[in-house]
Amino acid sequence: MGFSGVDYFGLDDLFTHEQKLIRNTVRQFVDEEVLPIIKESFEAGHFPTQLIPKIAELGLLGATLKEYGGAGIDAIAYGLAMQELERGDSGIRSFCSVQNGLVIYPIYTFGSPEQKERWLPKLIQGEAVGCFGLTEPEHGSDPGAMETVAERDGNYFILNGTKAWITNATLAHVAIVWAKLDGVIRGFLVERGTKGFSTAKIEHKMSARASDTGELYLHDCRIPKENLLPGVEGLKGPLMCLNQGRYAIAWGAVGAAMACYEEAVEYAKQRVQFDKPIASFQLVQEKLVEMLTEITKAQLVCFRLGQLKEVGKGKPVQISLAKRNNVAMALHCARLARDILGANGITLDYQSIRHMLNLESVYTLEGTDHIQTLILGQDITGIQAFK
Repeated sequence: MGFSGVDYFGLDDLFTHEQKLIRNTVRQFVDEEVLPIIKESFEAGHFPTQLIPKIAELGLLGATLKEYGGAGIDAIAYGLAMQELERGDSGIRSFCSVQNGLVIYPIYTFGSPEQKERWLPKLIQGEAVGCFGLTEPEHGSDPGAMETVAERDGNYFILNGTKAWITNATLAHVAIVWAKLDGVIRGFLVERGTKGFSTAKIEHKMSARASDTGELYLHDCRIPKENLLPGVEGLKGPLMCLNQGRYAIAWGAVGAAMACYEEAVEYAKQRVQFDKPIASFQLVQEKLVEMLTEITKAQLVCFRLGQLKEVGKGKPVQISLAKRNNVAMALHCARLARDILGANGITLDYQSIRHMLNLESVYTLEGTDHIQTLILGQDITGIQAFK
C-alpha cells in the first residue's frame, strides 16, 4: 500500500487540484521507483542515475519555468514535489533541487540568450546534468573568502581553484563555478572535457550516500569569454541561487519527517512488548505526538512560504527561517523514530536511520543551521554577527 500522507490540519483542502495531482504523481513515483532501490543505492554509495530520465519525464527539472520546455508549475506544487522526493531520499531531492535552483536558475536569471538556448533545454529534459561550484575546502560558511580566481587572457578566462562538497559533481556536464575576477565574484560555465577541469567523488561518506558528492579541480582551466554569466556580479548571485535551494530543502525536510513518522507509528502498533503493542505505552505516544505536532507546524510554514514566493513576496530571511526550523524538526523526528524502533532502527531494513544520517548533511548544506540563525538574528536586530 502506498504512502497516504500526513495531514492533521486538513491542508489538502487548501491545495488546488493541480497541486494535489502533481504531489500525488511524484508520491506514486517515489513509492514505485525510488523506495524499491534506494536502500541498495545508499548502501553502495552511488546515485541511481537510471532515475534521471524518469524525473525529467515528470517535469521536475526546470519545473517552475514556462520557457525552454519547463513545466511551469507554481511554487507550492514545486514544494510538494520536493517533499515527496525527499520522502524517498535526500539524495534524490538534492539532485533535483540542485539542477533546478543552483544550475537552471542561474543560467536563466543571469545567463546570456546564447547560454540559455544552449543549456536550458538539455538540463530540463535531463539530457545534461549540472552542478554548482561555490563551497571550497577552506571556505564554506564564508564564501566571500573564496580562493578560486579567474584571470583574463585575450578572449578567454583562466580559472584556478578547488571546489568541495559539490552535489552532482561527477555526473555534471556543466558546472556553475564562482570565482573572483579582479577581486569581484563572478559566475562561469565550465564544461566537462575542458582542459584543466576535473572532478572526483568524495568517498567514505556516512550521510547522503545516495547523492553524488565530489570536488571540482580547476588548474589553468581555459574557458571562452562567452562562458561568463553576464547578469550578476558579487556574492548576490550565488546567494540568490542558495535561496532557491533552501526553499526546496524546507519542503523536502517535511517529507523525510513524514516518512519517519509513518514508519514509527506502524512499527509501534505492531511491536509487542510486555504482552501489548508498544504504541500503548505513554512514552511512545508522547514521541509520536511530538513528531506529528512538529510536522504539522512545519507544513503550515511551508504552505505560507509557498504562497508568498508565488506572488514574489517571499523574503530570503523567511526562507532561512523555514530551512532552519524544518530541517531541525526533521532531524529530531528521525531520531525519535529511530528510538521507537529500538535496535531495528539502526538497520537499512527501515527508513529512519537513512533519513537521520541524510539529515545530518541537510542540516549543514546550503547554509548551516548557525548561518540561518545569524541571518535571522541580523534581520531582528539590525546587527550583523557574522564577523
